[in-house]
Amino acid sequence: MSACGSSSGDHTLNIYPPADGASFIEQVGDKCSADSHGEYVIKTHPLPKAADDQRLQLARRLAGNDHSLDLMGMDVVWTAEFADAGWIEPVPAALAATIAKQSLGGPLNTAMWKSTSDSAERLYAIPTWTNTQLLWYRPDIEQKYLGRTTPPTTWDQMLSDTEKIRQQGGPSYIMVQGKQYEGLMVWFNSVLQSAGGMILDPEDPDKVTLNDTPAHRQATEKALSILKAVATAPGHDPSITNSDESAARLGMESGKASYEVNWPFVFPSMRSNAASGDVSFFPEMTRYKAKFADPDNPPKDSELGPVNDLVRTKFNFGLYPGVVQGTAAKSTLGGVNIAVASTSQKKALAFKAAQCLTDEAAQKVYSISGGTPPTISALYDDPEFKAAYPMGDDIRDQLQTDTAALRPASPVYQAISTLVVAKLSPVGSWDPASMVDTLADTVRKAIDGKGLIP
Repeated sequence: MSACGSSSGDHTLNIYPPADGASFIEQVGDKCSADSHGEYVIKTHPLPKAADDQRLQLARRLAGNDHSLDLMGMDVVWTAEFADAGWIEPVPAALAATIAKQSLGGPLNTAMWKSTSDSAERLYAIPTWTNTQLLWYRPDIEQKYLGRTTPPTTWDQMLSDTEKIRQQGGPSYIMVQGKQYEGLMVWFNSVLQSAGGMILDPEDPDKVTLNDTPAHRQATEKALSILKAVATAPGHDPSITNSDESAARLGMESGKASYEVNWPFVFPSMRSNAASGDVSFFPEMTRYKAKFADPDNPPKDSELGPVNDLVRTKFNFGLYPGVVQGTAAKSTLGGVNIAVASTSQKKALAFKAAQCLTDEAAQKVYSISGGTPPTISALYDDPEFKAAYPMGDDIRDQLQTDTAALRPASPVYQAISTLVVAKLSPVGSWDPASMVDTLADTVRKAIDGKGLIP
């Protein structure tokens, strides 16, 4: 009985990816399984939709030494925690070298960590898909009220432009993610690193760098001043303290905003919703209503060139806004990396499958069908990708090592994030100068295990 039971699962590899994207993992996994000619069979088990629930389920399985867990789709902020806990296997050196050569610097760095048993930083997961926020804006509004159609390059310029637009009767909201959740941490982290600051020292995750030097204190206070200015500007979004990605998208589509900071999903949303007649300021798009009428038979990306060109006359994109004029901004990365569980009894086989699940062919499916940008640099020059992502060059620019803002790499990141956003909420209700030390003390307590999770 024992021998029979073990042999039946010898070639099955169980992967647990996040619910959003699991169907594409399954699609690619089926192909990888077929191409392996019986060497392995990948079975997909979607995790819950909420990131906290995903992390909790994986942690429970790993802590319980669940041998049925082979592969997992990990949020980019989990690397340090899972590596330090001994829950994920380091990527073999030869495979790690291959991944490093093909990957963009920002996404690659999200999968790197140096645990207490490592002599140097190493790759603990394979970048699978990534994401970065852009600035979305109304070029028609800018032309009408500012006499130009190019986006502002800094937050201060955007605030100034918005006030000029407001005083002339134009839309005055700047749509951001101000709700007490991870989106607020993303906003703060992006502005902070764009200002030259950082929450933790990347070389020493136990060192808080929000106020350790005059320059870092100045950067933190400047970042906080920007968040407060956006949240309290004349004509600001009155629901900013409850705004998430979806609310920001809807605020822009409602015509109440001139500017929006958000992920690239907002572009196809504007395109299809305007075509269906749900965007009042964009009636010109309804000429394409029939093209988007059947959700089960959407138009091919290669057919959308003229449609995208029309969208960009009233909804265009630019690089994430900076803090210092002339200095490139840094935008916080999202995404998923695939790791091999330390509890797996088929680790070598799991790494073979992981390589197939993250190669160019796989990432092309995730990006074009799934809507998540790839981590492999070469795909940004692929004609099909370029047709699907008119903003692809800007995304690639923001995924470089020097322009990608990583969230603090720490085994206690969840505690840091939860406590920081609790202090920042309601956003803009505090004094930036005094908040600097409050945040630094909060992060210190989270690292020391003294902070109470709200």
